[in-house]
Amino acid sequence: MGEPGPDDPAIGAQRELPLAMVQGSPFLTLPQDLYIPPDALEVFLDAFEGPLDLLLYLIKRQNLDILDIPIAEITTQYMEYVDLMRELRLELAAEYLVMAAMLAEIKSRLLLPRASEEAEEAGDPRAELIRRLQEYERFKQAAEDIDALPRLERDIFTVHAGIPPGHIQRQPPDVDLRELLVALRGVLARADLFTSHRVEKESLSLRERMSQVMERLRGGGFIGLTDLFDIGEGRPGVVVTFLAILELIKSSALELVQSEAFAPIHVRLRETSHPEAHEFTVA
Repeated sequence: MGEPGPDDPAIGAQRELPLAMVQGSPFLTLPQDLYIPPDALEVFLDAFEGPLDLLLYLIKRQNLDILDIPIAEITTQYMEYVDLMRELRLELAAEYLVMAAMLAEIKSRLLLPRASEEAEEAGDPRAELIRRLQEYERFKQAAEDIDALPRLERDIFTVHAGIPPGHIQRQPPDVDLRELLVALRGVLARADLFTSHRVEKESLSLRERMSQVMERLRGGGFIGLTDLFDIGEGRPGVVVTFLAILELIKSSALELVQSEAFAPIHVRLRETSHPEAHEFTVA
């Protein structure tokens, strides 16, 4: 027997998948007369959070004074909205119907004639409703103010920047003047060990020492700060060398680098610096 080919109906039936399964029966083709009943799609609008919210909306829409509410007009508009909700077949909460009954009671109490003494004793029947509306308005405004504040993951998002693996970049700290003075004190202490009695007087030129320091750094690279001092010259030579280094740093010819805090200080020429380009002026 030969093998079944791609045109074999059995193979085609296996490859054809149903579009849907309805009560266990597969549907391989789309229906030609697809009927959608009118009640299949309903839109629900939830514009108000309760009866007080609806009343406050009706009052603000007409720029009415909340302390002098026209109960008859507000009640009529409130009932129109309730009837609209019923026509749209929205499920009314019980609190909406309770508010409708309260408005009807206040309206009837205002319409019924009363003696002046009874009216003074009973007071304004709208007072309790006005108090509740004012309290609700304060809480609603406070909620809106809180919602307007910047919120994390809504208005403000935390930035997370990942560091690539194997890449460590350490920024060397700035060399403080106190660190420089500590290094000078160590060099002076070592220079005192080589101090000897001198009869002749040697003249030390600050300008010449600046040139000597630049000459030592001409080859590029780093040199330890203490390596620039000649201990054999004693304290005067160390002081002149230190002043020469300070003058070169002031003129932006040298750069001090320290790999970490309390580490040895190294000196090098600045990358844009050339010894020939500097004219030293000593005050």
